Formats: sequence, structure tokens, C-alpha cells
Amino acid sequence: MAKWVKSGWLVALIALTLSIGACSPKETGKPAPVGETPGDYPSGDLAPLEKRAKVVIAEDGAASGAGFYIAKEKGYFEDYNIEVSFADFANSDDMLPALAAGEVDIAGGVSTASFFNAIAQGIDVKIIADKGHNVPGKSYFTFVIGNHMVDEIKDYPDFAGKKIAVSSRNSIDGYIYQEMLKHAGLTEEDVEFVLMADFGSMLGAIDAGTIDAALNIEPLIAQGVDKGFHVRFKDATDYAPESQIAMVLGSPQFMSEEQDISLRFMSAYLKGVRDYNDAFIKGIGKDEVIDIMVQHTALKDPELWEKVHVTGLDPDGKMFIDDIKKQYDQYKANGAIRGDVDLNKAIDTSITEKAVETIGEYER
Repeated sequence: MAKWVKSGWLVALIALTLSIGACSPKETGKPAPVGETPGDYPSGDLAPLEKRAKVVIAEDGAASGAGFYIAKEKGYFEDYNIEVSFADFANSDDMLPALAAGEVDIAGGVSTASFFNAIAQGIDVKIIADKGHNVPGKSYFTFVIGNHMVDEIKDYPDFAGKKIAVSSRNSIDGYIYQEMLKHAGLTEEDVEFVLMADFGSMLGAIDAGTIDAALNIEPLIAQGVDKGFHVRFKDATDYAPESQIAMVLGSPQFMSEEQDISLRFMSAYLKGVRDYNDAFIKGIGKDEVIDIMVQHTALKDPELWEKVHVTGLDPDGKMFIDDIKKQYDQYKANGAIRGDVDLNKAIDTSITEKAVETIGEYER
């Protein structure tokens, strides 16, 4: 998960240092009696909170945080009298306990063995909404091959005997890698696995010919194509069509004890995600959204935003829950998870579903 969509989402969940704002007390309050009908409220649906609420988000400029950035810049959180701040953590080990303790309200995460191990060991966090998946035919996290391989690797079985770089094991990286091998009719013994944690290093390695292919991520994929380092190879949805790459996580307190706030937060978040979909799928308001993404993410080149395959974000927050369970089962089978996780308890989409009821389903 590189600062494009995962910051640390493929190597860890979120890589950041706890900010002072994360420890400040949160002001809560019931909805204010503003207006007689929803149309009278600034949001057009729910009354703003009577007391200003502060919501802390663990996010570091990953492109998958688009919904947060757009909602903030377009005033959707402000419509509900919510103030958001972004907290920094040194590593995911610090972030998960802070989220479970309510010091952070919302975070981004990915399905990894270490994430599930934390839950199995008693870290209580909730998986609540989509924060990243591949769009069919335009995967932002997929394989590339070196230019020296374009005449040799034509289809997936041609990976046999090749050196393939992957950034981690027992994570979404390893999961997609193994799904590709199964699709190709290959085993791990048929290829040479190269562990390369840094996505940027894959560019130089593939250009030099020390690796033949790599599972890489945007915008490095688009940059590598532009510089002639590699070419895109087919699409990850060929063999993993419903991979849940990243998820929105919520603290248990935020989900259960602060529902007046969390419902409004999620409604604003989904409005931001819908603007993102309008921009990159329908071409509506694209320049404005790209400006916001340039402001908040590591990708500062507006022209490159026109070339990358962007992160898929469901406008109703829906996740591929069966795939999350499939990933968990794979890590478990690999012996990477100690203990058991009740995914029916860990996955809680109730606030997201209520938010969709409030703002209506997205017109696709």
C-alpha cells in the first residue's frame, strides 16, 4: 500500500507519528435543532451537531484517502459541524492500539497477517467501508514486465522460470501473487520469487533486467511506463476480480458510542468518494478533484493524474467481504496467523449502511 494508495498499505497498514491532535479531547453533542426539514440543513440531509466534534483520521497522503480529502476541502464535514485532523504514526504497531483506544477515530488499513494477528490478540478495531480495490481493466495495483520480456511473456503461463518481484508475503501483495500463479497454472516452484519491499527499487531492477516482472502500484506504474522502464501486463482483475485491497477502519467507541458523529462523518466521507467517482469515472468536476488530490497526496503532477489507473473507491462504501475472508483463510493456511479472528464481529458496516440510507444510493 507507497504513498500512492497505501503509504504503508502493502508493507504495513499506515506509516505515521501520533499527532498532538490525536490526544486532544473530543467534543460531542447531539444534532442541533436547525431548520424544519432536511433541506434546511447545510448538508441537505442531517442536522449539524450542536457541539463541534473533532474526528482524528490516521492518514498520510495515500491516494486511497481521497474521500477524506475531498470531503474536507469541499466542506462536507463542516456541514455537519465536524472538524477533521490527520494524525501521524511511526508505524502500524502504534496506530492500531491508538485506534482501538479511541485516540484515533478512523484509519486506513489493509488485509495482512499482521493486521489479523493484532485483532486475534485483542486489538478491537472495526472494518467499516471500502478504501481501495482494483477497477476491472484499470488496476492500480498489478503486474508489469520489463521491456526485455515483452516478446517472451505473452500470457500468464509464460511467467514460468521468470524472476518476479513482490513487496511482501502474507499480505495483499502475496495474496494477489498467489492468485496469479493459480490462474497461470503455476506453483511457486515454477517461478523465482524476489522479495523487494520498496516499489521504487523495482523500477531500476526491472530496467536493469535483474528482475523480469514486478507487482507494482500507481503512480510508479505510470511513471515507469513513461520512462520506458516497463510495460503494464494485462490486469489483476483477470485472476483476482474482487480483491479488497484497503479498508476504512473505525474505533469501537466511534462506531458504538458516538453514532451521531460517526453517521455524519461517514455521510460526508461518502459524498467525497462520490465526487471522486464523478471525476474519474464520469468526468464531472475532474479538474477540481485533481487539484485536491495534488494538494493532499504525494502525486503532485496534475498531468500524471490523467495517466494513472486510479484507486477504485465504492461510492456506497461496499466492500468485497467474501474476499477479505478468503485472504484471511490464505494467511491462516500459510501459518502466518496465530489465534482466531471472528470476522463477523470485526467487520461492521452498520454505520456505512445507515449513511447510504441517509444520502441515498449513488447513481452509477
